[in-house]
Amino acid sequence: MSDKKKIIKNDERKTQRIRFYIQVAFSLLCLWIGIEFHFFIKGLENNTISPLISRPPGVEGFLPISSLMSFYLFLASGEIHGFHPAGLFVLLGIVGISLTFSKSFCSWFCPVGFISELVGDFGKKLFKNRIKMPRFLDVPLRGLKYLLLLFFVYAIFGVMSVEAIRVFLNSPYNLMSDIKMYYFFAEISFFSLIVISSLFILSIVFRNFWCRYLCPYGALLGIIGLLSPNKIARNQNSCIDCNLCAKACPSQIKVDKKKVVISDECTTCLQCVDACPVKDTLYLKNVITGNKNKGIKAAVGIALIFISITGLGMITSNWANSVPYSRYKEFFKDVKQMGHPTGTNELRELNKSNNQFKQSN
Repeated sequence: MSDKKKIIKNDERKTQRIRFYIQVAFSLLCLWIGIEFHFFIKGLENNTISPLISRPPGVEGFLPISSLMSFYLFLASGEIHGFHPAGLFVLLGIVGISLTFSKSFCSWFCPVGFISELVGDFGKKLFKNRIKMPRFLDVPLRGLKYLLLLFFVYAIFGVMSVEAIRVFLNSPYNLMSDIKMYYFFAEISFFSLIVISSLFILSIVFRNFWCRYLCPYGALLGIIGLLSPNKIARNQNSCIDCNLCAKACPSQIKVDKKKVVISDECTTCLQCVDACPVKDTLYLKNVITGNKNKGIKAAVGIALIFISITGLGMITSNWANSVPYSRYKEFFKDVKQMGHPTGTNELRELNKSNNQFKQSN
């Protein structure tokens, strides 16, 4: 390989450093949100609250089902539900990224995806070579995340009416769902610990095990990402068939056999582009305009879309909810006993109880 090609390749690797820095920054942001939320809950537990410690709206980004229901309500009525408004805008931001740069949220922002990468890198060093799931198992296992997605989509959009969605979103269970999520991890059961540990071990052996086989969020973004105009393209005339792009792809896509990569598994991580030793042979291309996008341009675009949409929620006062602390305090004493509502009648009773509480305050 010539010195010129080495310089080109090393320069292109800056994309992976930028992506790593973005992943670290977003993970630290999530960690800070978790710390803030921890102190908010400790205030509820101790019946004390400091004006310096408030509930961080960003925690709603970890409530995808509630956010999906809020999205349904927004589509049906134009209403932005007041309990978890930030969750809706986080979801819209992620969808916006996927419509533009495929499911790049998974490889540029998602903290679970970031941890999966680090675990996968550890596994690669441990076993020297990447261990792949046999194809006869890989294909059906990849279908699991779509079955999970189908279940949630059917349960929300297929079964529940707009009235039922609104009643659920108004329920104390939905209001306290982020706190219940906190206790799920803070007081994790032995069974849940075994499941999470198993997923961790499997991710060491099989890279991105959770993301590739079980994550319904990733399945949704993969389907949406098929509509994205920005795809990995390969110049067949200058390609030297070195197979380095396919080896670099964490999603096991045969990039070296594609003219344009159209896959629900592509996360636009650009590792394949960075691995290519020949200039302008592999690149991110807008299939509508024909323009090539450099890694830094893609990074800026991905970040701007997410910041713009979530920022819109902030400037329109649809970020932090307006639920008074007294309501959290009222429902907190029963939060660990709250079960998921199982039917419309139960939802109505919960909504009735919630409305009575609001009237009394």
